[in-house]
Amino acid sequence: MSTPYGQTRTRVAARHALIARDGHVKSVVPGISGAATVILINAAMGANFAQLLVTFETGGRADFPATEVETAGYFETGGGVVRIGREKAKCGAGGFFFAPAGAAWSITAAKAGTRLTLFQKKFASLAGVAAPAAIIGDASDVKGQPFLGDPDARLQVLLPDVPAFDLAMNIFTYQPGATLPFVETHVMEHGLLMLTGQGVYRLEDSWYPVAAGDAIWMAPYCPQWFVAMGKTPASYLYYKDVNRAAL
Repeated sequence: MSTPYGQTRTRVAARHALIARDGHVKSVVPGISGAATVILINAAMGANFAQLLVTFETGGRADFPATEVETAGYFETGGGVVRIGREKAKCGAGGFFFAPAGAAWSITAAKAGTRLTLFQKKFASLAGVAAPAAIIGDASDVKGQPFLGDPDARLQVLLPDVPAFDLAMNIFTYQPGATLPFVETHVMEHGLLMLTGQGVYRLEDSWYPVAAGDAIWMAPYCPQWFVAMGKTPASYLYYKDVNRAAL
């Protein structure tokens, strides 16, 4: 359904952005075929990573060669067969993967309508630490932990929190009325996709109603806060850069 009179909840500011579904425009991305791909966040916005939303058609696939770029992916719906180097596994909804820099990867046999979020960045190596290995997993196998002791705000850490990884991909789930305990202001940059429910997100001095399907970019040191609203839990998938020196 079109939005009347040129209205949209989308806003792109200097250091944050909210991208609502009503403004999605497809892009042609080399390596992805038989799919509608939307580049939600990338360097043109001022970000240091890219966030893509891929919706596969029947016969759609992704094939990426080995480069300096690493990729973390999450299947919101549907599924497909993921291959990373010699690793291969079938993923359904809730499946996730990490393809390290230097490893070719692909997705085949994708179900029609499969929605996949990709986070991509150039890998920053750490002296004396081996590069991270490929991962294929399922979020249902990752127990949510109370965030700062709050059982109504639970965090699922999908990738190992170890120095080898320079990025994290997590799922945060809030019961209705639950919040981030304080306004966070930190060096980590975020890319975010609302998975379920609704709420209000504070970004700098602006407050945005958000719902499933919305994407958010937060630059380093962007003050941020969230409250889940409505009668059902709210959850979001998010990326951040981690584990590297301040200078």
